[in-house]
Amino acid sequence: MSKDGVSASRPNVSDSNITSKRKTSWPFTFFITALVPVVAATILYQLDSFDPAPMPPDALTRHIIDVPARNDRMLEGSELVGVGDLKGPEDVAYEPKSGVIYTGCADGWINRVTVNDSVSHSVVEKWVYTGGRPLGIAFGRNNEVIVADGIKGLLNVSREGTVELLTDEADGQKFRTTDGVDVAENGIIYFTDASYKYSLRECSLDIFEGKPHGRLMSYDPATKRTKVLLHDLYFANGVAVSPDQNYVIFCETPVRRCRKYIIQGKDKGKVDKFIDNLPGIPDNIRYDGEGHYWIALFTGPSVSWDLAVRYPFIRKGLAIMEKSIGRPHIEKNSGVLAVDLAGKPTAHYYDHGLSKVTSGIKIGDYLYCGSIVSPYITRLNLKKHPARATT
Repeated sequence: MSKDGVSASRPNVSDSNITSKRKTSWPFTFFITALVPVVAATILYQLDSFDPAPMPPDALTRHIIDVPARNDRMLEGSELVGVGDLKGPEDVAYEPKSGVIYTGCADGWINRVTVNDSVSHSVVEKWVYTGGRPLGIAFGRNNEVIVADGIKGLLNVSREGTVELLTDEADGQKFRTTDGVDVAENGIIYFTDASYKYSLRECSLDIFEGKPHGRLMSYDPATKRTKVLLHDLYFANGVAVSPDQNYVIFCETPVRRCRKYIIQGKDKGKVDKFIDNLPGIPDNIRYDGEGHYWIALFTGPSVSWDLAVRYPFIRKGLAIMEKSIGRPHIEKNSGVLAVDLAGKPTAHYYDHGLSKVTSGIKIGDYLYCGSIVSPYITRLNLKKHPARATT
């Protein structure tokens, strides 16, 4: 109340002025909120020392080899083996005499899987604990199991379950990701070290870096000698000795190809093409004893993958995300490609909903697929769900 009895009132601020100020401040606030993470990401990108290289020119092609038959909905007819008992069964190796599948899992166990016509009656047995991460598996000449353990190295496991380290280095350089393995009839073991720079947990970084850190090697049990056969491979992965024992096929994951290394005859030591321009990036390769190799495709082609291969700065961004918060899931259309002895594709089995398939082998009427992440082995009845002609 004023001295003359008239009520004193505060000056009024019009609603229009308030609204105007709000309209003015909102874009500014939004701009700052959006700018801060962009600036932070830019600084992080500049400070990170990860330095990806351009991929080789032949890896940049988007051409995919023609396949005469395919099943692009393999999940529709698939069954799941060992659900809950298998943790990332990366490779699958079949022993015909016992009818048992051997597979190495993420918990360090090698499991034996007895498969029946009914998946519900399949039996999973924890057999041997390696203490590492068993990846590739093959059978030796004397019924032993040879294991490429991504952490421990090349292992020999006796039928009694005794684990022996065969080798974990070559030319003074330790293996970081012992990966694929196969054994020749003369007992020589052929295997890969996917990367001498990055460990198994960092394998995505090796692929994103785009530099050849992989090696193909041999181990002779008689002399206990480890020999490097090839250097400078792009994430050297699966290995398969040819049925005629003349060469070894090995997969190079990011460049979508498999090549062969001659191990017998006048061309011994020579490297030849086996198959290029695969419809995805290869992992393991297995021979089925019936005239076909089965190449597991970790992921099929996609716009995201094509861009990452083509542009190193995108791979650097993915690598930073991988190390800090986790990268987006870009794997899809995973599956298995069947090729004949000459490297000619015959059938492609895949599905948009499949990802990270790491091995595949035909056993009887079934295709069995392993995965580095799934908690089961996937199997498909090839007679009931065959690949159909694409023309």
